[in-house]
Amino acid sequence: MTNSILPLANWGMGTAIIIFFAVLCVVMAAIVLNFVLRGKGSGDHNNNTHSDKE
Repeated sequence: MTNSILPLANWGMGTAIIIFFAVLCVVMAAIVLNFVLRGKGSGDHNNNTHSDKE
């Protein structure tokens, strides 16, 4: 009778996949934030140099 109750999902693998995607999302958000913050400083500098050349 106790053998008739079978788990319907492998919780260990599911938890690992959820943790992997959570870490992946955090890393991707950090990369995008880094690009945005770094782009502001260098973008203003590039615009000033282009306006001087015209």
